[in-house]
Amino acid sequence: MTSLTDPSRSSHADIHGASAGSSRHASGKPELPAPVLLGWLRDMYRIREFETRCMQAYQEKKIGGFCHVYIGQEAVAVGCTAAVEPTDPIVTAYRDHGHALARGMTSRACMAEMYGRIDGCAKGKGGSMHMFDRNNNLFGGHGIVGAQTPLGAGLAFGTKYMDEVIDGGTNRRVTLCFLGDGALNQGAFHEACNLAGLFDLPVVYVCENNGYSMGTSIHRGTTMGHNLRVKAEAYGLDSMVIDGMDILEVYHGMKVVCDRARANSRPAFVDMRTYRYKGHSMSDPRKYRSREEEEVWEASDPVQRLRNRLETSGLLTDEAWKQLTSQAKAEARDSLEFADASPVPPLSDLYRDVYAERWGPYTGSSQPLMNGGSENTPSFTATEGKEGIS
Repeated sequence: MTSLTDPSRSSHADIHGASAGSSRHASGKPELPAPVLLGWLRDMYRIREFETRCMQAYQEKKIGGFCHVYIGQEAVAVGCTAAVEPTDPIVTAYRDHGHALARGMTSRACMAEMYGRIDGCAKGKGGSMHMFDRNNNLFGGHGIVGAQTPLGAGLAFGTKYMDEVIDGGTNRRVTLCFLGDGALNQGAFHEACNLAGLFDLPVVYVCENNGYSMGTSIHRGTTMGHNLRVKAEAYGLDSMVIDGMDILEVYHGMKVVCDRARANSRPAFVDMRTYRYKGHSMSDPRKYRSREEEEVWEASDPVQRLRNRLETSGLLTDEAWKQLTSQAKAEARDSLEFADASPVPPLSDLYRDVYAERWGPYTGSSQPLMNGGSENTPSFTATEGKEGIS
């Protein structure tokens, strides 16, 4: 078992033109082109603006059920996604809007799903906690705490089996499995780590450690909360602690972890230190933490930190920043209008997508509109003695 401690020990693959042989900071980490950094800033602000609009829509009762916004943690989703390839699977928990947008889902498909409308990524059936995007290899948010961790191991097993057995080559992919610190106490997580270690599965478990399991401080509810790496090391997983409030630290650290997991076909665990600025969900008044604590973390805001870095280096002007924020706001407003106009799923959809193929009285699945499919045609009748699916 190897313990990862120094991101500078590993070379970094090309990212939009940035190569391992490019100029480096004094830390030994490679410089990244301005378009990459500006793109990350745009993506983080885009997520934040989307989440702000989600909060407003929820308060207006246009979004129902549970709603967990990602404000404060944007650097994690954007930086981690940048560190892997589009063909690498990603699976996450229920605070998943940021991951979906970072992975490539459109704001329209995401917001329509929030509204429970037919044009959403899961045809309005998943809502806030279940963002799926098969075309972008995003295998969903999951509402049961820790439920996605064995799925992460399964996805890694599937890609490894395909690469090594069916294709007769070597492992090519790595799976990212995101979880909150509360999931560390779920048995499914420990079972998944055990199997990942035994079977040499190329899965990286990213614990988005925002310090609270709902309203319980990690130090009150989790043993060894000050050193989560020991939980992974018990199963022989590589491990690393990363500052999740700095997107450059996220990218460089995750690049090392993911490249090594891919090359060695071995699992890893990351204690990603981050913070959510809002409550656990929209119904959480967050009385369990002080305003002083929040202000300390808000001073390390990931969006502002990258903005400051780009302005200091002369890569971002006031006019460019205004244009970036204006575009993000316009995109968020457009997503609200699109979701409002999208139809509510027909009652017949209750009997669709239950099985992949038709089984008994149930019809099979169809592609959502965002993937080029068409809206489901209503096939359920309840009149004239013809009740049921036609």
